[in-house]
Amino acid sequence: MLKDDVRNQENTGSCETKYQNDPWKHRTQGMKCRTCMYFVAKATEKITPVEPLGRCRRHSPTMNGYPAAFSQDWCGDHKLDENKI
Repeated sequence: MLKDDVRNQENTGSCETKYQNDPWKHRTQGMKCRTCMYFVAKATEKITPVEPLGRCRRHSPTMNGYPAAFSQDWCGDHKLDENKI
């Protein structure tokens, strides 16, 4: 925690008021698996309300294949795909 955060908590009792207008708050919403170029959604025949399941093809497959990933997952290897925005 930063010194300013500690001072803010001591003065107001909470640091939430300091970060209410944080411009970076929703920045990661576009960095989910659904917008990544390595994410391949599983083909489904029916439309379901469940979030799409797919495979992450960032790294080579293991003996179990590519790792499963939901569209709302995220990781540090995200690379934005312009066609999925």
